[in-house]
Amino acid sequence: MLKLSSYLGNPYIGVYCVANESLALVPFDAPDSMISDIAEALECEVVKTTLASTNILGALAAMNSNGGIASGMASLTEIRPLREKLPFTRIKDKLNACGNNILVNDHAALVNPELSDSAVKQVEETLQVEVVRGEIAGYKTVGSVCAVTNKGMLCHPATSKDELKTLSELFKVPAAIGTLNYGAPVIGACLVANSKGAAVGFRSTPIELGRTEDALYL
Repeated sequence: MLKLSSYLGNPYIGVYCVANESLALVPFDAPDSMISDIAEALECEVVKTTLASTNILGALAAMNSNGGIASGMASLTEIRPLREKLPFTRIKDKLNACGNNILVNDHAALVNPELSDSAVKQVEETLQVEVVRGEIAGYKTVGSVCAVTNKGMLCHPATSKDELKTLSELFKVPAAIGTLNYGAPVIGACLVANSKGAAVGFRSTPIELGRTEDALYL
């Protein structure tokens, strides 16, 4: 299922929300309409929280079915309740926007090539997947320019055919290109998704929504 949504009028909901197959994290001040959109589209539990005392959860955390990785700036007070739902690890690295720097599903993870060896090891152990360093379409912030689930993948429109093939082989799902929010190439910032559905920024056009449905097999 696909739902058009926003966070307090902002269509870049992927900056503020993050999800796996069973759980979505949203800001404490998330409107009921957005919570309903995510719960219905993704068919998952929705939990309100903060990370590093901010609302940009999608930028600061990455999750799959095995665990979650959060910025080292997040406090233990914030992380402890999440650990009751999912194994969560904080990484202490100069690249602390984990959601922007980690692209992951239940098969693999692609991370910013500048992520430290210790951080890569933490990602590997917590998310229990193969971790590869790399860029997409010339961007190191791979989590912000793509979205991947256990069924499909939507990438920045400048992603090459060779990159799409490599990504498809890594994540074990078909990969396609597109835009959202009326031409925005930062796919990961524009939606929150799992294999059952996606909540997408309300500025997205019918053509963009169709491409998203096709790419993510919704």
